[in-house]
Amino acid sequence: SDYDREKLQERLAKLAGGVAVIKVGAATEVEAKERKHRIEDAVRNAKAAIEEGLLPGGGVALVQAAAKAEKDEAVTSLTGEEATGAAIVFRAIQAPIKQIAENSGVSGDVVFSKVRELPDGQGFNAATDQYEDLLAAGVTDPVKVTRSALQNAASIAGLFL
Repeated sequence: SDYDREKLQERLAKLAGGVAVIKVGAATEVEAKERKHRIEDAVRNAKAAIEEGLLPGGGVALVQAAAKAEKDEAVTSLTGEEATGAAIVFRAIQAPIKQIAENSGVSGDVVFSKVRELPDGQGFNAATDQYEDLLAAGVTDPVKVTRSALQNAASIAGLFL
């Protein structure tokens, strides 16, 4: 079972010396489950970052990569359904940064436009409402997570066409 497998992996990690135990406490069972899920998500993100590294977070890496890709000859020469697929992916790339901005009470379109013009790695820090070097500020995303999201967006665009 999954439980037995998890316990065996835990024992193996303890024997190998590479284990940390995180104890989660809360006032209610629902709150404890929510905290547990958040911690599990953080652990998965940390493992993904170890595997493939970090990028500036908040959707900035996607926006800045898309700004460069839109000017690339391989993209500008696309026609028909391929051009439509690229447009879908470029639109999907805008969603994370716009949503983060909207959630912090700032116009998503304004933030998106500004970030496109900033130097690489510079972006909008929603916690401080400042434009700054996000890596230095600790606002990061794992490369693996960002790459997977981009691959999924491209795959879905292909399904629609």
